Amino acid sequence: MLEKETQSNVQQQTGATVLLTALKKQNVNLLFGYPGGAVLPLYDALYQMKFQNILVRHEQGAVHAAEGYAKVTGKPGVVFVTSGPGATNAMTGLANAMSDSTPIVVFTGQVGVGAIGTDAFQEADVLSMTAPVTKNNYQVRRVADLPRIVAEAFRVATTGRKGPVVVDLPKSVTQEQVTELTDDQVHLTSYQAKRPLDQAAMDEMLLALRQASKPVILAGGGIGAAQASTELRKFSKDFQLPVVASLLGLGDMPTDEPLFLGMGGMHGTYTANMALTECDFLLCIGARFDDRLATAPKQFAPNAKIAHIDIDPAELGKVIAADYPIVADAKVALEYCLAQPMKPAHDQTWLQLLKQRKAAHPYSYQESSTELKPQRVIELVGRLTKGDATVVTDVGQHQMWTAQFYPFSRPQQLITSGGLGTMGFGLPAAIGAAFATPDKTVVLFVGDGGLQMTSEELDVLAAYDLNVKVILLNNGTLGMVRQWQDLFYEKRRSQTVFDHQPDFMKLAAAYGLRHLKVTSPVTVAAELERAFSSPHAMLIEADIPALEQVFPMIAPGKSNDQMIGVK
Repeated sequence: MLEKETQSNVQQQTGATVLLTALKKQNVNLLFGYPGGAVLPLYDALYQMKFQNILVRHEQGAVHAAEGYAKVTGKPGVVFVTSGPGATNAMTGLANAMSDSTPIVVFTGQVGVGAIGTDAFQEADVLSMTAPVTKNNYQVRRVADLPRIVAEAFRVATTGRKGPVVVDLPKSVTQEQVTELTDDQVHLTSYQAKRPLDQAAMDEMLLALRQASKPVILAGGGIGAAQASTELRKFSKDFQLPVVASLLGLGDMPTDEPLFLGMGGMHGTYTANMALTECDFLLCIGARFDDRLATAPKQFAPNAKIAHIDIDPAELGKVIAADYPIVADAKVALEYCLAQPMKPAHDQTWLQLLKQRKAAHPYSYQESSTELKPQRVIELVGRLTKGDATVVTDVGQHQMWTAQFYPFSRPQQLITSGGLGTMGFGLPAAIGAAFATPDKTVVLFVGDGGLQMTSEELDVLAAYDLNVKVILLNNGTLGMVRQWQDLFYEKRRSQTVFDHQPDFMKLAAAYGLRHLKVTSPVTVAAELERAFSSPHAMLIEADIPALEQVFPMIAPGKSNDQMIGVK
C-alpha cells in the first residue's frame, strides 16, 4: 500500500508544470514575459525547469517582442503576463497581432477560480476584453484540461489566417496538483484549418489572366505567412507578370527585380500606383485592400477584372468586390498556377511602359551638403548590410522612408506594424527579432516619438547585448502627424513638435548601451561603417530636418493615380 502511495505522489504535477510540459511539446523554447502575483506558480516552475524566458520591462513590450519573433520565424511567439494590469497592458500587442495576422499565444494570469467575479485584487475580465482582438480565447477551469487547451491554442494561432490567442490561467489552476490529464488531441469540430482548393475557380481565374493585356499581381503579407515567396517569384518571372507589394509584402520580391514595381498605396511608387490604376487584370494574393493601399475603394483599379486569393473568406469582397474570389492558402494557389500550361500572352508594350516609368520616377529626395537626410541614412545602412539585415521599424515617417529606400531582398525581412500602426512597437519587436535570428544583424529604424513610448526596453537590449543597431531618426517632431497638419490643417502644428526631449545619448549611457550621434552628411558613411563593424547593441542617433516630408503621397480619399510630390 505504501509503495502505491509513493508511486502516486511521484506522478503528481502542478498545473504550472503541466503547462510548461505542454509548451515543450509545441516546440516552444523561448518566451517573453513579466511576473506578478497571479503567475508566481508559473515563474517558480520556469525557475525549476530552467525554461528560457526573457524578462522585458513592460507587458506591452513582451507582446511586441513575441510578435517580432513570430514575424521572423513564422512560429508562434509566447508570452506570460500576470492578471489585471498585466493582462490589460498586453491588449495593444494583441490588437496589433490581430491586425497583422501574427501568430502569438499569450498566457494571462488570473485570480483563483473561487474569486472570479468578486472584483478581487488585480482581477480583470480578460475573456470579454480580449475577444475582439484575438482569434480565440480560453479560461482554464480544470488543470486536467491544460494539455488540450494549449494544443488547441497553438493550432488556432498558426493555421488558416494566423493570429493571437489568449489563455487565461487562474492561479488556483496553476497551483493544483493532478495525477491524471485529458489527452491533448485537438477537437475543434467547427474549426476548419484546411480546405480543398477550388480548382474550377482557379481555372476560371487563370483563363481570364491569360486573356489580359495589362495584368498586375498585388502581393500582400499572406505570401510571407504562407512561405510562398519562391513560388511568387517563379510565377512572376515565368509568365512575365509585374508585381506590386503592400507594406507587409515587401521582401517577397527583391527590390532590384525588374518585374517588381515597388510598394503601392499612400506612399508607394508612381509606377506601382499607376499600374494599379491602369491594369485590366489584378491578381491580389494575401492582401486585404486596406485603406492605405486602396485609398479610394470606389475608384480602385477601375478598368480591371479583380481576382482575390486569401486564406480568410471574410476578406473577400469586404472592401473591393472581386470578380474571382478564391479562398486558398497563397502557397497552394501559386503551386497550382505554376502547374498549369501558361505563357506570357499579354502585350509587351505594357511591360515596356512600366519599365520606362520605373526609370523616370524612382523614389527620390533633395540631397544636402549641410543637413543629414533620413533617406540617405537608410540607403547607407542598406549598403552596409548588403540588403540582408532583419529590418524592424516603429511607426511614422521613418517607417515609410525605410519601406521606400531599404533594398529588401528576402521574405519576412521587414518587421513592422502595418494594420494598427502602433508607435512603440519597434524596439521590443527588434528584441524579439534578434532572439529569432541571432546570426543576422537586426536594424531598427525608429523615431524620437516612438522610441519614448517603449524606451524602457533599451535595458533588455543592453542586458542581453543583442546585435541590434537602433537608428534613431530624430526630427524633434511627431513627423507623420506634423506632415498631415502641414498639408491639410494649414500648418497648425498642434502638439506635434517636442519642446523638450531627453538627451538620448545620456539615456543610452544610463542603460549601459554603446551609443553614437551623427550629424554631418560628410562623415556619416564612415561613422556608420565603424558602428556596424561592431557585433554589439548600439543606439545611433541621427539628427534629421524637422520638416522633411514623405513623398510621394496620396491625400485622404484620393485615388491611387492622384499622387502629390512625384518627381
